[in-house]
Amino acid sequence: EFPDLGFEELTSRVTELAGDAADLRRNLENLETELASLRETAEVLDARTALAEAQAMFDQGDLASAEAAFLPIAQESLARQDESRRAWLDAVDAQATIARLRQDFRSEAAIRRAARLQLTDIRRALDHEILLQVIGEAEALYTFGDMKGDNTALIKAIELYKNDALPLAPRQTVPLQWAMTQMNLGNALLTLGEMVCGTARFEDAVTAYQNALEELTRDRVPLQWAMTQMNLGSALSTLAERESGTARLEQAVTAYQNALEERTRDRVPLDWAMTQMNLGNALLTLGKRESGTARLEQAVTAYQNALEELTRDRVPLQWATTQMNLGGALSTLAVTESGTTRLEQAVTAYQNALEELTRDRVPLQWAMTQGNLAAVYYTLADKGENPAANLRQAIDLTDAALEVYAAAGADYYIDLFRQNRAIFQTKLDALDGGD
Repeated sequence: EFPDLGFEELTSRVTELAGDAADLRRNLENLETELASLRETAEVLDARTALAEAQAMFDQGDLASAEAAFLPIAQESLARQDESRRAWLDAVDAQATIARLRQDFRSEAAIRRAARLQLTDIRRALDHEILLQVIGEAEALYTFGDMKGDNTALIKAIELYKNDALPLAPRQTVPLQWAMTQMNLGNALLTLGEMVCGTARFEDAVTAYQNALEELTRDRVPLQWAMTQMNLGSALSTLAERESGTARLEQAVTAYQNALEERTRDRVPLDWAMTQMNLGNALLTLGKRESGTARLEQAVTAYQNALEELTRDRVPLQWATTQMNLGGALSTLAVTESGTTRLEQAVTAYQNALEELTRDRVPLQWAMTQGNLAAVYYTLADKGENPAANLRQAIDLTDAALEVYAAAGADYYIDLFRQNRAIFQTKLDALDGGD
């Protein structure tokens, strides 16, 4: 169940699930091989039976039963492991004690040293296994928090990455694991930041991504470097929405441009297109805060680039979202220009978007697009293009959007669109009065 996910996130989730299923299949095969090699005790025979049941349930799609079938295997394996380790340590103690009774202290020291080194190796292996479990727990909580909007789960995931995973993955010994943990921490912080007030979480996410980039270098892991640059750009862009000024946006643009150096169209066409769209969003926001039109022109180009791969046939909803963003860039650019060419292009882009962003499929996005289109018709009227007809069109579109927002109880947008409608109506009344 993936409610309201964008294309890139949905694709990522489906790919992750497919990978998880393949990993589970390999784990089942490995466990079957390991059990087959063991001496046929009653416990081993019970474990083989439980494994066969789990495999059958998995093949039938009964994941809950398959999960439950592994419980006795895990419990029995853990108990036997503890028994084996305790027996080995007892044997070491007995051996060392005999050496002491023989007054052979060098031999006793050698026995203790060998055991200590073996235990150190075991501890390192256990630390690695603990790290994997911590990361797995954090990822599960992050995914749940992201999908369900559960801040408590996101906070717990962040705590696990910071307080448990990072100490088990020190930079000096496992630099790439440390860097990947930093990136995962950044993702959780970014997601939580979008749900709470303030900028502290976004600032922490930026720091985490910057930390990750110290080890995930372009020379070492080019695609992971590019992905981290993309995530850094997202954190900076989102942070910029809650701040004034352009510094963060400039940094975001640089991060996206860095990502595009490795996320090329030939290598990863859809990733290239998504990065182009995110670049367009940052440029559009930057263009609204700056004088001149250069950034807005660049935003239009970025959206047009994205549409070369995000086609309607391949990814209809993502195509529509990009068309809507393109319409926003064109309409913003039109305000600074004489003539109506950009506005007419914006109308076309919004109408294209509405072919897929339908009221039945995505009512809130449909309503927002209606409102954006209404603003373009108002601007056309303001420029003297069929003013009465365009104002009436703007009012009709706004009324349609208000129906959806009223049904959803979206008070903020209800107030905003009512204000817009009043402006449109006042302008039309003045026009009619002048006639």
